[in-house]
Amino acid sequence: MTTFKEIRGTAVQSVSSDPSNPEEGQIWYNNSIGVLKGYALSAAAWASGGNMGTARRRLSGAGTQTSALGFGGFTTTNQSATEEYDGSSWTSGGSLATARRNLGGAGTQTAGLAFGGFTTTQVANTEEYDGSAWTAGGNLGTARYGLRGAGTQTAGLGFAGLASGVFQSATEEYDGSAWTAGGNINTARYGAGSAGTQTAGLGFGGYTTVNSNATEEYDGSAWTTGGNLNTARVYLAGCGTQTAALGFAGLTTTELANTEEYNGSTWTNSTNMATARNSLGGAGTQTAGLGFGGITGSVTAATEEFTGAFLATKTITTSTS
Repeated sequence: MTTFKEIRGTAVQSVSSDPSNPEEGQIWYNNSIGVLKGYALSAAAWASGGNMGTARRRLSGAGTQTSALGFGGFTTTNQSATEEYDGSSWTSGGSLATARRNLGGAGTQTAGLAFGGFTTTQVANTEEYDGSAWTAGGNLGTARYGLRGAGTQTAGLGFAGLASGVFQSATEEYDGSAWTAGGNINTARYGAGSAGTQTAGLGFGGYTTVNSNATEEYDGSAWTTGGNLNTARVYLAGCGTQTAALGFAGLTTTELANTEEYNGSTWTNSTNMATARNSLGGAGTQTAGLGFGGITGSVTAATEEFTGAFLATKTITTSTS
């Protein structure tokens, strides 16, 4: 029988306490408690967070897993409500001046950006959030809805969408007061996922005349093709950066729970959400993501928190079954 020493080149050590800086794959016997332990990768997981105050779909989001912003959307009417998440519960913030759905979002909980969307038609309105109230910013050059956003309040990115039934490829950059034209995205679409910054943006999925799996990367002036999603879909959410993004949920012919992780070139499947849904809000990073709201067949207030795979000390047990 092959021994652990023959595989790893070292024997299993007997120690009185767990090592402070173990290596991945290391195994040891803690003789003070009589337990065999190892240092290994723990799987990524979604966990339930606090429900939103207002269940809704086609909303937008910004911020981090422990300091998020959700705003706008649709119940049976367009919504202006804003909510703030602290890592466990949502509380009411200041309402948008223009109630709307299918809007773009970017920024943080205390410096948010909302733009575009749909009222009874596509709009160009931009609003800036200071942590308590929204104020008017400069209008988009192209009024549209189903667009996506990335970046910050003073360096925002808005791209794609739909206007008067026409898929949009226009990209615009925000400097804190005005939008200017950037390089067009190669595949005009709406309802995509997004991540990143104004100079390192990411757009993926969405709808053209079919659900798309196309990914594109923005460098501040032009879009280039990235690796395709494994599952083509529309109305998904995204978060993270151009080289470490998370794409989750969405719609094919039914709501999805699928989660994928992007490393700058390739998407890999990760752990599914507990609640399949589309038209949800997203925030956070690839290793600490947040998904909230959306529709599962009816609008939902459910929030889920994503924890990426991480190395951890584990107790090793055996079974005779």
